[in-house]
Amino acid sequence: MAIDSLPDPQHLRQLALAVMPYGKYAGRYLVDLPEPYVVWLVKQELPAGLLGQQLLEIYEIKVNGLEGLLRRLIREAGR
Repeated sequence: MAIDSLPDPQHLRQLALAVMPYGKYAGRYLVDLPEPYVVWLVKQELPAGLLGQQLLEIYEIKVNGLEGLLRRLIREAGR
């Protein structure tokens, strides 16, 4: 694995602490959104900008069963 392909730790922390800003799940960490909801969002038109990018990343994390990585970062942040 090339060093360029390693994830940025700061980016992962930011993703771990990202919160859904609206809707039924407003205030929840994105990683804690129900998987069927995340899948539905990805099949729809994702919001533009950072939130859309983060939701797509959360989708990939959930599909690959890596939620524990982000939840550990949340615990380490004391939240």
